[in-house]
Amino acid sequence: MLTVIFASLFVTLLQTPPRPAPRSAVSAYVPQRVYDTRHKGFGDFEAMLADLAHADVVFVGEQHDDANTHRLELAVVEGLMRRHVPLVIAMEMFERDVQGTLDQYLAGAITEEQFLKDARPWPEYATDYRPIVEFARAHQIPVIASNVPRRIASDVSKTGMGAVDGLGVDRRLAARELSCPTKGQYYDRFLEAMGGHPAPNAPNAADIRARNDRFYLAQCVKDETMGESVAQAVETHAAPRTTVVHFNGSFHSDYAQGTAASARRRLPGRRIAVVSVVPLEDLDRKTPDKGERKTGDYLVYTLK
Repeated sequence: MLTVIFASLFVTLLQTPPRPAPRSAVSAYVPQRVYDTRHKGFGDFEAMLADLAHADVVFVGEQHDDANTHRLELAVVEGLMRRHVPLVIAMEMFERDVQGTLDQYLAGAITEEQFLKDARPWPEYATDYRPIVEFARAHQIPVIASNVPRRIASDVSKTGMGAVDGLGVDRRLAARELSCPTKGQYYDRFLEAMGGHPAPNAPNAADIRARNDRFYLAQCVKDETMGESVAQAVETHAAPRTTVVHFNGSFHSDYAQGTAASARRRLPGRRIAVVSVVPLEDLDRKTPDKGERKTGDYLVYTLK
């Protein structure tokens, strides 16, 4: 039953972005603690930013429905800007086919009303992502719509990779190279989140396995497309050296897997840093264990 519920949720996420719960009034204070996994100890937000300023790519993995996470994301961009780092922002929350609309809005060529009409922003855009886009607009920072269109990922989840092969002129909207082996740690982690493969003698086991693999391929197409978008941004803005900050759901970049692995494969020799933002009920009672320390270079804990 759990597998069915998770599968239904996954299909919904492919078709429509998540709708967070209502929020209380916003405070000026953003509670957070930063754990540096390389030095195995707590540091501070500014020290983290000073280090990230030297990375070619920074993946910031978020929990989509957490208000403090989104405020900290803006703080990351502001902090890097304060250090005079040339920046490019890339976002899972926008899909490749709206790049032109996004560029027009950033350049002041269209109104925000027209932008919101044509760019398919996520439901909580106004509170979660608008501050980042408006900061970029004010400071002339490019923003990359990194994701594959949701309709393509949804088609892959229903029919498999043939959906990509049949795109025709829209083939450019997905990554040119798609490396999606149905094995390995990321595949196993995805299946675990889906509830795992059924036992071989379970009813409809073959159908469930095939469905789960299609869901994984849809996830992989998203990862490969976002990774390619990030790599292209790095190469396009190579002089002067630029830091590309990519915002995505944490599953896509935790453990340097998924989108982070896709970008790393395309950017040999470049420094790629992974930040995972983790909302907690109590910041003072958390020290990550050995397994959690593998999640990213920095774990940013914030209060739910």
